[in-house]
Amino acid sequence: MEKEKSERKDRLFYKQKNGYELIDEKELALLEAYCKDYMVFLNEAKTEREAVTEGIRLAEKKGFVPYKDGMELKSGTKIYSSNRGKALMLAVIGKKPLSEGAVIAAAHVDSPRLDLKQVPMYEDSQICYFKTHYYGGIKKYQWLTIPLELRGVIALKNGETVNVCIGKDKSDPIFQITDLLPHLGKEQRKKSSDEFIPAENLNLIVGTIPDKEDVKDRVKLAIMDVLNKKYGIVEEDFLSAELSAVPAFEVREAGLDRSLIAGYGHDDRVCAYAELAAILELDNPEKTAVCILADKEEIGSEGVSGMKSMAFERFMGDLCDSQKVKLSHCFSRSLCISADVTNAFDPVYPDVSEKRNAAKVNYGMSICKFTGHGGKSDSNDASAELVARLRRLFAENKVVWQMAELGKVDQGGGGTVAMYMAERDIDTIDAGVPVLSMHAPYETVSKFDCYMTYKGIKAAYSEK
Repeated sequence: MEKEKSERKDRLFYKQKNGYELIDEKELALLEAYCKDYMVFLNEAKTEREAVTEGIRLAEKKGFVPYKDGMELKSGTKIYSSNRGKALMLAVIGKKPLSEGAVIAAAHVDSPRLDLKQVPMYEDSQICYFKTHYYGGIKKYQWLTIPLELRGVIALKNGETVNVCIGKDKSDPIFQITDLLPHLGKEQRKKSSDEFIPAENLNLIVGTIPDKEDVKDRVKLAIMDVLNKKYGIVEEDFLSAELSAVPAFEVREAGLDRSLIAGYGHDDRVCAYAELAAILELDNPEKTAVCILADKEEIGSEGVSGMKSMAFERFMGDLCDSQKVKLSHCFSRSLCISADVTNAFDPVYPDVSEKRNAAKVNYGMSICKFTGHGGKSDSNDASAELVARLRRLFAENKVVWQMAELGKVDQGGGGTVAMYMAERDIDTIDAGVPVLSMHAPYETVSKFDCYMTYKGIKAAYSEK
């Protein structure tokens, strides 16, 4: 009788298991190999431009070629299109016509950071600084005293673009933002974390040695001389530069069991890499597979390289035109996985999450039916039928997954590119990797969840 009760309970109740109880040694080896490659990617791609450059490099090794107007697009053709070097779209043409839709995975490759202002240099008390403007949602105090690199580009008036990367090499100097010593921090400690340091005080120290010439701003002059000799620039060139201060931390395995990965930019390059790795393995899918690495999600998906841009319509429209298919018909029959991270339940801070519906570390790819805030405002709320479609697909491909919700209902919330894809009449759902310490300079994810997100996107691309 007890056995019958247990079997009935097992049959009727929803039960989750830690993912490491569900995979064998063979798949564990595949997991480790995948995560090793991901760590290399994350170390190289600390800005959206670098992520696009690295994505193109990996794609070309797998036979992808730049898309050109009028090129023949037959089944199995692998193409990519770079959107101004800051976003990337890839596709593998399927056996079925685009009138039956495409399978799209859309992630973003921008992450919270500190951007240099357009007139950034100044000197005060014989210390030279760069002024910054933070990008995306950060806790400003987390950026104090940590080592920072400077990465980005300087566009010159003659049309040349100069790449800048200072701090990546072990022989390079790094940058820092100072903090107040605790001995003098009595008044500072009375402030809230948001007031702890004003945004205008997030300034990088860039030098302290004065130039030998007896002029005003001698340290600034000496630093500009260094930059002029290294990059051939003058101060005016900062007006047309995109330079970002990003954490100078290397990606590392975390935990004595090495089950976690700590690094900058998991949000959202962990999902971007998952869909990139998945599409690179496709040869001749049933439906056309599309991978989007978008920019500007952290500030609302705005601009020509964000997900609101018509660049996506242009790319997909060209594919549809080659088959004499209406773009609107293709969109209405397509599936989009908005591949973005969610928060992982953190037992140190349990009060902000509703544990029954929160994503957990090592429980697999997280599926978010909706994001937004409060009463599901500003979100795409995926249909029950779409969730069931993924349940079936993941079961067939042995993808370990879980449902997720971004915190308690009235606690806060967040957004992804999902609602912008849904506005195009594309069935869309959020899915991705749970993250600890999201938006911090050093975030943490589970290797298991990384691998299962890749496996889930690959399964979607391979749908019959």
